[in-house]
Amino acid sequence: MQQQCRLCPRQCGADRVTKTGACGVGRQAVVARAAPHYGEEPCISGTRGSGAVFFSGCALGCVFCQNSEISRGGAGKTLTAAELRDVFLRLRDSGVHNLNLVTGSHFTPVIAEALAGVRLGIPVVWNSSGYESVETLRQLEGLVQVWLPDFKYALPEPAARYSSAPDYPQVALAAIREMYRQSGPAQQDSDGLLCRGVLVRHLVLPGNAENTLRVIDAVEDNFPRDAVMFSLMAQYTPMPAAARFPELRRRVTEEEYNRCLSYLDFSTINRGYVQSLDAATTDQIPAFDGTGV
Repeated sequence: MQQQCRLCPRQCGADRVTKTGACGVGRQAVVARAAPHYGEEPCISGTRGSGAVFFSGCALGCVFCQNSEISRGGAGKTLTAAELRDVFLRLRDSGVHNLNLVTGSHFTPVIAEALAGVRLGIPVVWNSSGYESVETLRQLEGLVQVWLPDFKYALPEPAARYSSAPDYPQVALAAIREMYRQSGPAQQDSDGLLCRGVLVRHLVLPGNAENTLRVIDAVEDNFPRDAVMFSLMAQYTPMPAAARFPELRRRVTEEEYNRCLSYLDFSTINRGYVQSLDAATTDQIPAFDGTGV
């Protein structure tokens, strides 16, 4: 990594050896939990769980983040590339379906070093906010098989309001295109598990149904039919940091969500998942207590 960090679209230029960057963490990987996780889509979690490695810090900083305990960089253990590789191998040996790297973009060089030359025998999943630099993603070419990006915003107004990132729509779309370039069309094995490809996630926000419709349009317009999978999520739960935004103090209404579901039904997107509104709980937020690290 160069002395002035340019890994993410924030381009903050911090010397993360001596201070933290926009992501809130230094240069070495910080991991808050590494354990089987069952809260992903069925093609990721399967029956034995996804081997989720939760990294601390995040350069996007959404006000509604459910993992704010770690996304602000406040929890976890610092690991070298060799130590991180050992974590990956222990998770693999526990019998999980895949290695699921959650919000690791700001540690890409360390993760790439940890993965280089290792034969895991299971897919590596890159689970991210979607706010990523194409140049940084290219450091992962050949190391990641499954891409699990959020596509949070197709409109700049909510991107600026909730994540201080008005450039999110074009940045995320370019990143997802790069992911698709590296993996090609989504491929599932005989058990329905995603072994290669892209699964785009989108969380419906209260008061922002129009943004969801435009996200659906963007996925439909930019990728071949059935080449990527799509997950429409209803699990938004009000978090304390979002309290200053009146529209985010409540859950998504049935009327709002049905509008999004109907629009998705009329699109050409056929592969993927939709959540029910009763998913809007905090039950799937794991304990970031250092398990497995």
